[in-house]
Amino acid sequence: MDFNIIKRLHKPSDKKVVLLVLDGLGGLPEKDKHKTELEAADTPNLDRLAADGICGLHMPVGPGMTPGSGPAHLALFGYDPIQYQVGRGTLAALGVGFDLKPGDVAARGNFCTIDADGDVTDRRAGRIPTETCAALCEKLNGIRVPGVEIFVQPVKEYRFLLVLRARNLSPELADTDPQQTGKPPLDPKPLSEAAEKTAYRVSEFVDQARDTLKDDHPANMVLLRGFSEKPDWPAFPDIYGLRAAAIAGYPMYRGVSKLVGMDVLGTGETLDDQIETLKAAWNDYDFFYFHVKKIDSAGEDGDFDRKVSLIEDADHDVVPKIMDLNPDVVVATGDHSTPSALAYHSWHPVPVLIWSEHCRKDPVKMFGERACIVGGLGPRIPAVELMPIAMANAGRIEKFGA
Repeated sequence: MDFNIIKRLHKPSDKKVVLLVLDGLGGLPEKDKHKTELEAADTPNLDRLAADGICGLHMPVGPGMTPGSGPAHLALFGYDPIQYQVGRGTLAALGVGFDLKPGDVAARGNFCTIDADGDVTDRRAGRIPTETCAALCEKLNGIRVPGVEIFVQPVKEYRFLLVLRARNLSPELADTDPQQTGKPPLDPKPLSEAAEKTAYRVSEFVDQARDTLKDDHPANMVLLRGFSEKPDWPAFPDIYGLRAAAIAGYPMYRGVSKLVGMDVLGTGETLDDQIETLKAAWNDYDFFYFHVKKIDSAGEDGDFDRKVSLIEDADHDVVPKIMDLNPDVVVATGDHSTPSALAYHSWHPVPVLIWSEHCRKDPVKMFGERACIVGGLGPRIPAVELMPIAMANAGRIEKFGA
């Protein structure tokens, strides 16, 4: 959708919209199972919304394209992820409240494990606790590279933020994460001539990090990805005419929300904490983005049963409490698929339901991949179209044309 058209057409309303994102929701049946994780889960509350609403499968980016969490969320917010591209570093910086200056280059880092040959054996260093991550970041903050100021901050578990500050830096660098085990970290490769000096400085940092962490098993090396600068984009509240709030426990998702201009509400570590935050802010906002992370983590760990259990937790503990607040429109979906059978993000379309009193109901009676494929939203609706549909169901879009 053209944002200028949406700006002209949006109108005030007292209707409230909730976007519930169950991160990594989509899945695949494992060899010895005939159902996906979502289909195997006991989800009476999501099934009820599906039966009373309209369903389908959405594509975060495009056919066959496996999305990262950043572009997948931008698509859910209505931003074309091809047009609005930003690296994971910027999102990490905003998520932890780092004051990213013009010209700064940020990267998302993973502490990882390498063996005696220098090959990566665990890209997440056993998911070390955040306290360990913070202590390791303190070590890395002792690194000195001539001509550049370096900041290292913990994000969550094995994730950290790296920011470079100097004149004439460029974010046009390839990731150092090989995205698989059994291979060494990649060199920071410049993607343009303007990035050659930046790549050299990042290489200096990585070399010193390797030496600094050599005795810190399992987190004895770093991987860097998503080099980026902070962009200047249209703001979500201005586009849609909404007082918008984000409730997310993980910094990256707070970062992408802040990037598009949502108010990021302080919340605790648990889903109960997030629900209490939602209740406390209910009268102050028109739109709530509510993020549930750990479903995706179970998929990345290849743990089918834990992913099923976490989907059930969201259905039993989150959905009824949202509905108790009497929202007018609920969009429930994932940002992307993370099948435990693949233990990684995938290109598969993601189940989505939209519930409101104005939905044109379809035949879908349960919330799952095979059920949603015959839903009224279609088997491959672009994710960027979900926000305008939600707005229309909330009575927030005027008639177009005479």
